[in-house]
Amino acid sequence: MLHAEFRDPLLVAVYDAECPWTREDDFFLGVVGETPGRRVLDLGCGTGRLALGLAAAGHTVTGVDPARASLQAARAKPGSGEVTWLEGTSADLPEAAFDIAVMTSHVAQFFVTDEEFGRALTDLRRALVPGGRLVFDTRDPAARRWEAWNPADSRRRVELPDGTVVTAWTEVTAVIDGAVSFTHHYALSDHRRLQSTATLRFRTEEQVRAALHTAGFRVEHVYGGWNREPVGAGDGELLVIAHLVGAA
Repeated sequence: MLHAEFRDPLLVAVYDAECPWTREDDFFLGVVGETPGRRVLDLGCGTGRLALGLAAAGHTVTGVDPARASLQAARAKPGSGEVTWLEGTSADLPEAAFDIAVMTSHVAQFFVTDEEFGRALTDLRRALVPGGRLVFDTRDPAARRWEAWNPADSRRRVELPDGTVVTAWTEVTAVIDGAVSFTHHYALSDHRRLQSTATLRFRTEEQVRAALHTAGFRVEHVYGGWNREPVGAGDGELLVIAHLVGAA
């Protein structure tokens, strides 16, 4: 199933168990805290880890995601009543409703074509107020992170709260013009086997900057790591902070 780790309730639980709060979330929380107003959009919020953390820090947060099973998991968590949850995509965003928008966990890479990415950025521009900021992460293709997405290097054991044990691994199936397709494999302790397929787009810093410029954003910073290292000297990331052109 395409993106089953976000759409299948069992695999959503696996995803949630694999993805606790990390320094990546600390980075986004810190950047959001720099912005006056603090009406925050978390686009592609998934199971709500960062959205809930932002709300706990006193921000007014809206989490948007197209995957119903992920949103159901988010709504079941403590503190979920402090977040507005919307099932939808960037096309469903209200106009001029947010001071800052974030896309975390490499959501930006799920917009595979330039047209998809451009539409999402245009939607985000519409949803932000004058002076609004956009913050997101995308993997630096120069780091070639997909090379570790193989059955040996990616194999891991995940234990769910109910005691279910899952062995998971990832296998790349194609790399074409910056688009990396892969399959996540899941072997459950009751002998069930599940799969999730996806394609992610790896964009260079130059491509990211060009897309933002076209959509009306000005780049403030691009970092290469979660401690704000320069590109190429950090964690193989492109951590982008931008704001609307012409805004104060």
